[in-house]
Amino acid sequence: MTLAKWTMGLMAGMSMLALTAQADAGEVRVTVAEYSAKTGPYFEAVKKEFEAANPGITVKFEVVPWEVLLQKLTTDITAGTNADLSIIGTRWLIDFVQQDVAEPLDGYIKPDFKDRFIDTFLSPSIMDGKTYGLPIAASARAMYYNKELFEKAGIAKPPATWTELQEDARKIKALGSGTFGFGLQGKEIETDVYYYYAMWSQGTEILNKDGTSGLGTPGALAAAKLYKSMIDEGLTEPGVTSNNREDVQNLFKQGKVGMMITAPFLSNQIKDEAPNLKYGVAAIPAGPTGARGTYGVTDSIIMFKNSKNKDEAWKLLDFLFTTEQRAKFTQGEGFLPVNKEEAKMDYYVNNADLAAFTALLPDARFAPVIPGWEEVAQITSDAMQKIYLGGDPEAGLKEAADKANAVLKK
Repeated sequence: MTLAKWTMGLMAGMSMLALTAQADAGEVRVTVAEYSAKTGPYFEAVKKEFEAANPGITVKFEVVPWEVLLQKLTTDITAGTNADLSIIGTRWLIDFVQQDVAEPLDGYIKPDFKDRFIDTFLSPSIMDGKTYGLPIAASARAMYYNKELFEKAGIAKPPATWTELQEDARKIKALGSGTFGFGLQGKEIETDVYYYYAMWSQGTEILNKDGTSGLGTPGALAAAKLYKSMIDEGLTEPGVTSNNREDVQNLFKQGKVGMMITAPFLSNQIKDEAPNLKYGVAAIPAGPTGARGTYGVTDSIIMFKNSKNKDEAWKLLDFLFTTEQRAKFTQGEGFLPVNKEEAKMDYYVNNADLAAFTALLPDARFAPVIPGWEEVAQITSDAMQKIYLGGDPEAGLKEAADKANAVLKK
């Protein structure tokens, strides 16, 4: 090869690198959790609107199912191929902070931007005085009930206690025709949470005051026995451990389940997929002493520390958290508002379903912000699966408590 050809080749290569760098410099990559069939179309619309308002910046959204999101992020982070931004479960955030992969956002956040948020939903992303994420989605959990099945079974109102729920479930089971009193999920995301509803009603917390696992307490055992007795009596759908949250929600939408506990987004799904279904939303039943609890959830969007386009990424975050964009996303997916101005909209003020969830927020528990929480949650889910399949509740919970405490001591 002649010197001239080598030089021309080198210059061409440098030119290509420059073009690539220029393209990369203006591109913001975002990993997005898939909430529903509306998630992808919403972010496609965001891409068009944002790029039109910000010439020179391109956005690439990758929509990923929740079930594989954490594994994908872990793999991408390890390989250094992660996006600039990602939606995460806020409960994962402490691990990302400890791994030093999450970028603090305080240098970008101005007082007027911070004032957009309802503090309850922003605070879980603040650690050691630094803001590592913004609440992209928020919800609580409540009990849905099928009004038509209630009427056929002679049930006048939703149950206030778990004892009443069992009695109502028996009446619905007696209707026959493939109807089930209580929908209980037994696999994948939030299987542990479904158990906590009964546990909290016994006055038991996920963690004891000394930081040890609550799985070894009498209240935890009573909750496990409650669910197992309902399975054994045939008050739930068959094959509980084969059904995830979406499976149970689908049974409810088909009119086959009398009661189930889930998030606000089911209301939107019913309107779209089962508009003739007559249903109501009520508080999660209380336990023997009147205790009850709901699960408060936030998902956050974070910026990764290794992002090479942080200023462009922040512009996108600022756009996503305008009141207009928040309303489109939140109302489309069926979440609770995290934006103060959005919360004042008639859509929320006059929505009976959402009002039921909002009323439960004073009793909301959030996932503990502790290292290794996902491992503890998985230990709990695994224990409940064994119990649901016929395992001894006392032995199963003792084993799970020992495993959880080993993680908590690390």
